Amino acid sequence: MKFKYTLVLGITSIASLTHSLHAAQDPVDLGSAGSFAILSKAGISTTGTTTIHGDIGVSPIDSTAITAFSLTLDATETFATSPLVTGRVFASDYSEPTPANMTTAVGDMEIAYTDAAGRVSGDAITELGAGDISGQTVAPGLYKWGTGLLINADVYLSGPANKVWIFQIANNLTLADGARIILSGGAQPANIFWQVAGEVTLGTTAHFEGIILSNTAIHLNTGATINGALYAHTAVTLDSNAVTIVERSGDLVRNWFGLYSVLHFDSQAGIGWIYHFQHGWIYMEVQAENDIWLWHPAEESWLWTSEAIHPYFYNATSSEWVYFDGELWSTID
Repeated sequence: MKFKYTLVLGITSIASLTHSLHAAQDPVDLGSAGSFAILSKAGISTTGTTTIHGDIGVSPIDSTAITAFSLTLDATETFATSPLVTGRVFASDYSEPTPANMTTAVGDMEIAYTDAAGRVSGDAITELGAGDISGQTVAPGLYKWGTGLLINADVYLSGPANKVWIFQIANNLTLADGARIILSGGAQPANIFWQVAGEVTLGTTAHFEGIILSNTAIHLNTGATINGALYAHTAVTLDSNAVTIVERSGDLVRNWFGLYSVLHFDSQAGIGWIYHFQHGWIYMEVQAENDIWLWHPAEESWLWTSEAIHPYFYNATSSEWVYFDGELWSTID
């Protein structure tokens, strides 16, 4: 089975790296939290016209803490939809199995935070820029600050696609208005982890890259954008932002069938459970690159589709052709 990945890279002309490559770090395992673009324990709120590509969720707080998203509860009552979200919205007060899944996802988020915070390396770079890395070019590796981190001007993260950045920040992270994180050399936002003990603030029209793991709150000011994910142990506040979940090699796949997680899928055998961003949990059997069978628990049936006919499906249980419009299944007359 061949998976197709698309990554848009920022390209910049750099004479030399501020720091040479040092001891490689493994990516932080996000577990089931990795299927969320935004995950919060205390709530998600927005003003203005926000666009989120990916699922969002809250727990242990309930859906009343997801504000200004115009939520519509699905007929299954296991998730909601929003005109601002390309994906699904999950909360602790929705029907099973959502509460249990959300408890697991939040637990995985906390484990990921602890993992990132606990990374050690003999050649870790400490107190780079005395807490202000504005304008610098930063190679892959482990970076530590005993205070906050300030970024007032564009910062370049330059390195190969398989390298990892982990930033351990003991206080707040602040990206100033209009400042940008820019990737070069093949760097992938899925391999960039910002572990922040304090609050995170992305300034007006600022642009960020990577996975934010915050022990408190995350605030995106007007027009700020991020390729990555926002994981907060308290609340996430948005204001006319664009949040786009990143594709993680070996984790998330986007092809003709849409965006889905393969954390529990055996790609060698071509069978296993996937989490699809529109269809939810599905058992998938791949018969060819462009030909798949799916067991859909919500539909209680086997479905067949292919690249040539998707989003049309053949329902083997009812012997009917069905169509999925992004929200509802409908029979084709």
